[in-house]
Amino acid sequence: MTADATEVFQQHRPVLDGVAYRMLGRVADAEDVVQEAWLRWSKADREQVREPRGYLVRVTTRLALDRLRQAQARREAYVGSWLPEPLVTDLLPGAGRDTEDGAERAMLAESVSLAVLVVLESLSPLERAVFVLREAFGFPYAEIAQTLERSEAAVRQLAGRARRHVAERRPRFDVDPALQRELTERFLKAAVDGDLTGLVGLLAPDVRLVSDSGGRAKAPRRVITGVEKVGRFLVAVGPEGRQAGLAFRFLELNGGQAVLAVDGGRPDSVITVDIVDGLIQAVYLIRNPDKLAHLDGRAAGQPSAHRPDAVPYSPPATRSTAPEV
Repeated sequence: MTADATEVFQQHRPVLDGVAYRMLGRVADAEDVVQEAWLRWSKADREQVREPRGYLVRVTTRLALDRLRQAQARREAYVGSWLPEPLVTDLLPGAGRDTEDGAERAMLAESVSLAVLVVLESLSPLERAVFVLREAFGFPYAEIAQTLERSEAAVRQLAGRARRHVAERRPRFDVDPALQRELTERFLKAAVDGDLTGLVGLLAPDVRLVSDSGGRAKAPRRVITGVEKVGRFLVAVGPEGRQAGLAFRFLELNGGQAVLAVDGGRPDSVITVDIVDGLIQAVYLIRNPDKLAHLDGRAAGQPSAHRPDAVPYSPPATRSTAPEV
């Protein structure tokens, strides 16, 4: 294999990682898809490929579609609520480029937020592919049509349906990092201290708590709704975490501030919140150990080895993965 093949693939790797993760909502699945795309690229007759970026996006999207269809069938049997696997986004790049622009960064952060990814779960696989390629990465309709082997008119219809669906269900939330950090810190302190009054003052009246354990850890299997119910649940479990010796670390996940709870140097849970008008509108609690395994480095205070939007590419090696869910 020539060095050029690796260089070209790595040049487009951030786009491929971004498409795969937004399509699948799982870091491990996104990595597998991109590695398979690499294998196909390495075996392809590259002299016949006029536009490497388009070729690689087509391959990655089609592989992700196949995996998404399989995953949707498995998720019907998933225990409790399903949330996307948290993605470390300390340096959130765009479609193959880093950005310092605040507005653009906010848009990119929203496109990988847990709340938006949850909404994308309700789209059909084709609608999700069109939405991701068009709205998150700005691909032209003609190119998306070629990728999906559909007519441009059909792609425009899919895009319209997906856009309306997401607009109706997309939660509105503030993305000011300073505000997120402040409220997240106050939220954590009140929960760990068992301060119900302090918590109630931070929560919106219709706040929702969504937890994902996959039946592998202790967590509510149903969504908890309302300030009193959510507040009482948090003050019941917060002090338990402190008594159990959990350590808490702040980091950026899915474009927003998050808390990583660590037990004995291993990730125990991830907590993120959505904020609207200065109040916490939603609390997401992820405790499924399969979805936290890639945060081991962060739990130990080290940079994560899994950052699908940023890590350099290396040819695939044999590795074991957690069971897919």
